[in-house]
Amino acid sequence: MEELIKKLDKIAKEFGFPFKETHYPKDGFISQIKDNYEENKEVSIAGRLIAKREHGKSSFADIADISGKIQIYLQKNALADAYTLFKELDIGDIVGVKGKLCKTKTGEITVFSSSFKLLSKTLRSLPEKWHGLKDKELKYRRRYLDLIANPSSREVFIKRSKIVDFIRTFFKERDYFEVETPMLHTIAGGASGRPFLTHHNAYDMDVYLRIAPELYLKRLLVGGFDKVFEINRSFRNEGVSTQHSPEFTMLEAYCAYQDYEYMMNLCENLFCGTLKEFFGNLSINYQGKDIDFTPPWPRISFSKLFAEEFSVKEDDSQEEVLKKITQKLDLPLAKLSRSQILNITDELIEKKYPQNRPVFVTDYFKWTSPLAKAKKDNPYIVERFELFMAGFEVANAYSELNDPLEQKKRFQKQLEVEDELPKKIDEDFVLSLEYAMPPAAGLGIGIDRLIMILLNQPSIKDVILFPLLKP
Repeated sequence: MEELIKKLDKIAKEFGFPFKETHYPKDGFISQIKDNYEENKEVSIAGRLIAKREHGKSSFADIADISGKIQIYLQKNALADAYTLFKELDIGDIVGVKGKLCKTKTGEITVFSSSFKLLSKTLRSLPEKWHGLKDKELKYRRRYLDLIANPSSREVFIKRSKIVDFIRTFFKERDYFEVETPMLHTIAGGASGRPFLTHHNAYDMDVYLRIAPELYLKRLLVGGFDKVFEINRSFRNEGVSTQHSPEFTMLEAYCAYQDYEYMMNLCENLFCGTLKEFFGNLSINYQGKDIDFTPPWPRISFSKLFAEEFSVKEDDSQEEVLKKITQKLDLPLAKLSRSQILNITDELIEKKYPQNRPVFVTDYFKWTSPLAKAKKDNPYIVERFELFMAGFEVANAYSELNDPLEQKKRFQKQLEVEDELPKKIDEDFVLSLEYAMPPAAGLGIGIDRLIMILLNQPSIKDVILFPLLKP
């Protein structure tokens, strides 16, 4: 770095300070310029210098932006002092180049430079170009460096953006209205999870970062919006793993006058449409496992799964289920939380069923699902599914409970057994239901996990640009 600062001083004295430029006109991304190639066309490009090959009075170099790279050719006779400046540059410097498009003898598109300008000077050496940035810890902490050095990482986040755009368009084409709901909640609700607590100074009150937007979105159903969705950031102050991040992206969608069967069909159409759009078929490989998305997807009964494994009955209380599971597994669990049940469910599915298909897990016990409507013919089971892919949960949906009296009872029961949520009922949400919410179906999709599977990434950190890390 000391050597590069010395070079900066030298360049500043001989050619002017390189950080003074406020703008540089460019004709588009490098990939667009190459795709629209015309012989002798005048172009203006800008990007990062990633390679240079000097040959006395002429040189070749490669300039890159987010879309790709292009070769430039520089001659001393054409550039005069600018050529001397070029020879002082380092890999990583940001430059602007103007010139004519031509092809070399090997057919490579090249900008024959008539003008060259240094726009920003690097004061750090980039990773060695043949090896890129391999250190996982460094990739997450210095994502900007990962994006410079590793085109594969860059491509993951470009594709992520396009997939999210596709999902957004999918819902808008079906007349869903995109909304934004609060991230600061006075009561943590809408899901089971430990919230982050913070303080609002102006109001002098504690608030929570949202663990889910569900209760606000259902208020919109009460208000007359039949179809709504939100692609949102949610937060849970819990464990970190390859599948869990304390800050994550979810899609939640709600449709009035429909049920969870509708959401199953919607999931199949959404995911199959995404695969066809980005991969051209209904099969992908995730970490060595081939997954076939051809619908209809198999369904597994949660209640039957637990009956077979733990002799649990549908009308067993939460306490009775806890006792049977702990006896079978010989585990000293004081309480059986929803997350523990999910972990057990994951293990059972992985053990009993092949991982080569997405799987709908249905027939959840009512006490595991305080916001879901019970089946008409079975008061102990709710109309709910969780969608598992590659061995972990990606989506969750149910026919929404819209009975305010029953909802309040469920909330009260939840507070008795759940330690993760603050001991407070969202009375305003119950009040909203008292004004009548239509029958409806709701769906939540973990965007980060979905992107992991579609783009074959082993960790959730690989699909989040700036994951939270310890100092």
